[in-house]
Amino acid sequence: MTSLLEVEHLCVWLPIDGQQRPILTDVSLSLNAGEALGIVGESGSGKSMTARAIARLLPPGAEIAGSVTFDGADVLTRAAKALRQLRSDVAIIFQDPRAHINPLRRIGDFMTEAVLARGGFDKAGAWRRAGELLGDMGISDPGRRLHQYPHELSGGMLQRVMIASTLMTDPRLILADEPTTALDVTTQAEVVAILDELRRERGVALIFITHDLDLAAAICERTAVFYAGEIVDVQASATLHDDPLHPYMAGLAAARPDISSSAHRLQVIQGNPVSAYEAPAGCRFAPRCPHVEERCRSGPIALEPIASGLSRCVRAQELRGHAALGVGAADD
Repeated sequence: MTSLLEVEHLCVWLPIDGQQRPILTDVSLSLNAGEALGIVGESGSGKSMTARAIARLLPPGAEIAGSVTFDGADVLTRAAKALRQLRSDVAIIFQDPRAHINPLRRIGDFMTEAVLARGGFDKAGAWRRAGELLGDMGISDPGRRLHQYPHELSGGMLQRVMIASTLMTDPRLILADEPTTALDVTTQAEVVAILDELRRERGVALIFITHDLDLAAAICERTAVFYAGEIVDVQASATLHDDPLHPYMAGLAAARPDISSSAHRLQVIQGNPVSAYEAPAGCRFAPRCPHVEERCRSGPIALEPIASGLSRCVRAQELRGHAALGVGAADD
């Protein structure tokens, strides 16, 4: 089967303090139609930048290398007209809907702007379609909501509006960039259920970016773990916690609270996270890893197959199965 999305050796540099600094390094991933891939990692690990690179929404001054292929076509070299079509096929749901919905325009104007600009809908048809999608998202009285302004809706409702607006163009891939971070737990569960239902019923592929490992596991078949601008662990979400393939992922798994057991203090990953341009040569996790060896510090570490996944660790096979790799007790 040919993948809907192929990202190979993606690298991104941004101008920081007058120099081009690496933000992403050697990111490779693939996604089939209807599949869900989770992307997890700490802030600054490159999760959101990966989504923006896929959609060609990088900030001014960015440099990019590698390849991004969507439905067999090269995204990074697309001309303006083809790029507009890409934006119809690939939709982004951002973290904070209030920051991405114009507060001076009605909900209906926001939802229909893109499809009216592209053609294919008259205004009445576009508003009717927007109302139907709001109803599909569980929003009551959608006709009235279309005439309201963003400040009149709750955060959970606005995120539903964001999801509905992405469906106006019938996308084939949705990039959900931490879409539940600003929501309470109950609303988070509702939004995740909506995304999962959309994927299963409409066959939409989904990349779900989050800090929450459990949330990614609940909706995604596979999860890619980012650290300092690189992917370090990729495997089935169901085995991610019990069989981590990289010391960083093992550390995250061990540091999670567990209501089925008790502990004096939660375990932590020692040291501080770094961005890609601050990372040392060799393994970027080496300064925080208790299993580091000299070979870990020499030269770039490749993302290699192990078991049914991928790991960027030269000791992955040797250390596999250690439940507390890379962690230590919290300081008293």
